[in-house]
Amino acid sequence: MTIPPVAGLAARLAAVRAFTEGLCATLEPEDFVVQSMPDASPVKWHLGHTTWFFETFLLAPRIPAFRPHDPRFALLFNSYYVAAGPRHARPERGMLTRPTVKEVLRWRREVDQRIQDFLASPAGSEPSALAVAELGLQHEQQHQELILTDLQHALSRNPLEPVFRAAALPPPGATPALRWRDHPGGRVRVGHAGDGFAFDNERPAHDVLLSPFSLASRPVTSGEYAAFVEDRGYERPELWLWEGFHAARAAGWEAPLYWARRDGRLTRFSLHGRVPVDPAAPVVHVSYYEADAYARWAGARLPTEAEWESVAASQPVTGQFVEDGTLVPLPVGEDAPLFGGTWTWTASPYVAYPGYRVPEGALGEYNGKFMVNQIVLRGGSCLSPRSHLRASYRNFWHPPDRFQATGIRLARDPSGN
Repeated sequence: MTIPPVAGLAARLAAVRAFTEGLCATLEPEDFVVQSMPDASPVKWHLGHTTWFFETFLLAPRIPAFRPHDPRFALLFNSYYVAAGPRHARPERGMLTRPTVKEVLRWRREVDQRIQDFLASPAGSEPSALAVAELGLQHEQQHQELILTDLQHALSRNPLEPVFRAAALPPPGATPALRWRDHPGGRVRVGHAGDGFAFDNERPAHDVLLSPFSLASRPVTSGEYAAFVEDRGYERPELWLWEGFHAARAAGWEAPLYWARRDGRLTRFSLHGRVPVDPAAPVVHVSYYEADAYARWAGARLPTEAEWESVAASQPVTGQFVEDGTLVPLPVGEDAPLFGGTWTWTASPYVAYPGYRVPEGALGEYNGKFMVNQIVLRGGSCLSPRSHLRASYRNFWHPPDRFQATGIRLARDPSGN
């Protein structure tokens, strides 16, 4: 990785940290502390965790006689870094009424100043320090999306269905034709190589041999997915993976997360409140199991991550992202970008690339230990920061997860399957 210039990194880091707090600017104190399920975390916890990350991994090892803001916070805001010390139980993060929101924000600003002072010092220009600062910046951007997805779930559990951010959404439009773009396959290079930041799970770059395939020109729309629902898609075991069918039955799934009929209309809960389901907009908040079942129903399949990346590598990172301000996927044209809008479920398990080695130290726990029982997603969503994404970026979630902004783009073989 090319080490970023100190001045540019310091400015970017300040902007990213400010953007995180800007996402929370309209929240009331009660909104910061609620935890709606074990897999989600309160907004306050995200703000504290990202601050703890910089304090623990960037500042403490490099500043002589460093004293943290409050040593007790490490127990509360460590997520899963076993080597960094004990951790408060994740399902009980919503019980942390102390420290208060005000104190966490004061802590953030204190650490922000200490980061800037450190980066302005001789020690702050060391390559290892700059690499960790960049990692912390990228980590913060991941938590920006998590703040929004976790908050959406929390607000959805409130019978009042509060609006996080008001928005004037466009009227429903016409669904563009779905076309298939043929790709020759062959030997392709996947993974990150060369300059620029990448997480360790994106390396090393390596060759993959692909058979010819076709990729859909746009994501699956909500209207298309509604047809699957109406065709009893959730009741037909022949469409589902065994575990997926039983997960759907056990949880009572009948449609994507947040969908409901209200006054005879199909609606979905969003960060803009409850809004009509736009048939032309990409479907979102579906699990891997649902995406796989839909693909089978549609006579297609999900792309592998190598297929997706082989196409995305030649495309710019353009699409709908969190900076655009609209926090639901908007309708796209016949040729939709591979980036933004919704994350794309792939058919690929999240495993190490050939030659991967877990980095040493506590930061080696960032990605490597999760390489089991999860599925890769690609491309980012309308809740993802644009500058955080690239063709080699690998997101990953468990197959039943659907509270993230996850959607579907189909693939098929030359035979049509």
